Amino acid sequence: MSRFNIGHKSWVIVCDGAKALFLRNDGDAGLVNLTVVEHQSQPDEATRDLGSDRPGRVHQSHGASRSAMEETDWHEQAEAEFLKDVAKKVEKLVESREIEAMILVAPPKALGILRAELASLPEGIIRAEIDKDLVKLTVSEIEKHLAALK
Repeated sequence: MSRFNIGHKSWVIVCDGAKALFLRNDGDAGLVNLTVVEHQSQPDEATRDLGSDRPGRVHQSHGASRSAMEETDWHEQAEAEFLKDVAKKVEKLVESREIEAMILVAPPKALGILRAELASLPEGIIRAEIDKDLVKLTVSEIEKHLAALK
């Protein structure tokens, strides 16, 4: 893991597919003091509760056989839409110059979605990407995890 600094007024965005924490370092690089600026969340419902249709059937081009189509993963789609909303919020904060440096912390799958959505950000804004799921931890626990990674 490469070294990184969380400088004064740098942001740490901690998220997964259902919750996002927008944290700002009100301390300095040596003594990180993260403050929650904003949080977003959505209900983390099970896939069976999000979709009710049965998977479709496909008739083969010849013969009488049919095959089932793969069922849509509604839960995965809801998580991807939530992460796209988080990315839009980050872009607005960068445009308004509230965020000049940030660190993304998310599980690998969520990090991949965010990376694609934030590709248009100016170079150097994203200082580090950490592939960990820390969103369920308290702010002080997140600070400890980040300090251990530095």
